[in-house]
Amino acid sequence: MGIKKDLGKKIKRMRVKRGLTQEALAEAVEISQRTLSGIEIGENFCTAETLDKIIAALDTTAEELFALDHIKQESDLRKEIASSLPQLDGEKLEIAYKVVKGLLKE
Repeated sequence: MGIKKDLGKKIKRMRVKRGLTQEALAEAVEISQRTLSGIEIGENFCTAETLDKIIAALDTTAEELFALDHIKQESDLRKEIASSLPQLDGEKLEIAYKVVKGLLKE
């Protein structure tokens, strides 16, 4: 994908998880909503100053924000999960079942 798109997706994911609108995050970071939108879709890259403000506004760390290795397409995630399930047995299979059931309750 590329660092701009990956980072943008992560920022959006964290923003949504925290219940923030683009407008609210943009205001907290002191940039326009259009600029934030460009960052989130990977068209723009932010300055170090803006990045610091995003980290603060999302109440996160640079390490957490830049942990991009788990960002994958939904279809790829489904395939990877499905191919991993046959390898689970016993207690691990029960744990996976409980996790999935718990996620479906949300």
